[in-house]
Amino acid sequence: MATNDEVMRSDKNKKDSQVALKSRKRDSIVFLTIIYIVCTFLALLSLWPFICMLINSTRSTEAIQSNSISLIPGKNLKKNLDILKKLKTFDVKTGLKNSLIISISVTVLSIYFSSLTAYSIHAYDWKLKKVFFGLIIGIMTLPGTVTLIGFYRTCYQLHLTDNKLMLILPAMAAPMTVFFMKQYLEGALSMEIVESARIDGAGEFRTFNTIVLPIMKPAMATQAIFTFVGSWNNYFLPLILFNKQKNYTMPIMVALLNGDIYRREYGCIYLGLSITALPLIVAYLLLSKYIVSGIALGSVKG
Repeated sequence: MATNDEVMRSDKNKKDSQVALKSRKRDSIVFLTIIYIVCTFLALLSLWPFICMLINSTRSTEAIQSNSISLIPGKNLKKNLDILKKLKTFDVKTGLKNSLIISISVTVLSIYFSSLTAYSIHAYDWKLKKVFFGLIIGIMTLPGTVTLIGFYRTCYQLHLTDNKLMLILPAMAAPMTVFFMKQYLEGALSMEIVESARIDGAGEFRTFNTIVLPIMKPAMATQAIFTFVGSWNNYFLPLILFNKQKNYTMPIMVALLNGDIYRREYGCIYLGLSITALPLIVAYLLLSKYIVSGIALGSVKG
């Protein structure tokens, strides 16, 4: 039988463990509370520009110029919309159509051919593979403005300055997307699956399209968001390539809303920005669930 000392020590140990457990729970609650407060603050800080944009799109120019920040929507939404409809330089249907054609085409072609290139580097052994991959990494370090003058002169000499293909076809070569896809394949694709498909008689393109692409879906969705947003927000290149208003994209049309300092309607500008940002928000909501898994697996090798 246990002695009194042993019983007392056992009771004391139980009390100490209960006190330690309560202390850990209390520290855990405090820590989680701090985390939630910080995350909520950062979320509101990130959403603040969008909230201001949406609210200002309903306010008048005078109210916006008064430098007062308001969280209450104004009453000028219909007036701002009517002004936009009267402007010849801001055609929502034309701008959305051009931006969607270019952005969707760039996204689909860039993601598919970048995935195909990354698969060829990962799955096959050929002599210049390391040199080719090193070249891709080297191109990633070059800013796009370095080749901009030569690209424009080539388009001008070939009379292709008002052709949407000049924004779509060059975007198929996306070094950053190829690099990301290759890193993702190294952590997600098992070559035993590919070998099994080859033994069963599947061709290389069929293996890639039916087996490899579904495995790469999270990475493709992640890069699709970045590619779509980058193409949609592209302003400078369409500005120098397109001379005809029928080819203008949404960023160009929004820039034309600035007018001059004597007749600038800030409410219309914010409304145009809101219309321009709407497809980006929809694209993010549709593909956002793949972002975390795509980036996490893409950053792990082996």
